[in-house]
Amino acid sequence: MLRLGILLSGGGRTFQNLHTLCRREELSATICVVVGSKPAAYGLERARQAGIPCVIADRRRLDEQTFHAAITTALLQARVDLVCMAGFTAFWRIPAEFRGRVLNIHPALLPKYGGQGFYGMRVHRAVLDAGEAESGCTVHVCDNQYDHGPIVLQRRVPVLPHDTAESLARRVFEQELIAYPQAIRRYTQSSSWPPHQAGLFTERGGEPSL
Repeated sequence: MLRLGILLSGGGRTFQNLHTLCRREELSATICVVVGSKPAAYGLERARQAGIPCVIADRRRLDEQTFHAAITTALLQARVDLVCMAGFTAFWRIPAEFRGRVLNIHPALLPKYGGQGFYGMRVHRAVLDAGEAESGCTVHVCDNQYDHGPIVLQRRVPVLPHDTAESLARRVFEQELIAYPQAIRRYTQSSSWPPHQAGLFTERGGEPSL
């Protein structure tokens, strides 16, 4: 069974989705540790309630080297196979031990609307301001650049005429709930990992009502 480590900075909805799928045995994995970059992140409380070990690596209190080392140590001690960034807004320098074994999900169709500072509602506002016809989410293998690395899969949604950032965010997140477990399953089933080219898999989501 795949041993997952989760990195988060916020409410933990993505963590909760993955934990639920693991508990239902719909995902052949177990979450071994959750690392939070903010002590008040509600995702840590979700993990504690689920009985999952938590580690706080407070980016505001730790110097850069100590911060990176604290995350790496927590993951190594938990014997993690695959690291999943789940709303992790800090930058972790990925060490050699985890290269090719870190996934991130981003609420846009990379390479558009990614990079430092593009997270949360900022992404969806940028999509709307640019007049895009569609948006979606991207799961990719992380390297040591923001929102960069081989794309595992994308799921797309149309941008509707009266969308707000909030309504678009809701529809994109519905696709994130599907995309992340799909990507993890691809990791467990792949004989060649990480993927070597972008756009390996793409699907269109539906057009659920607002």
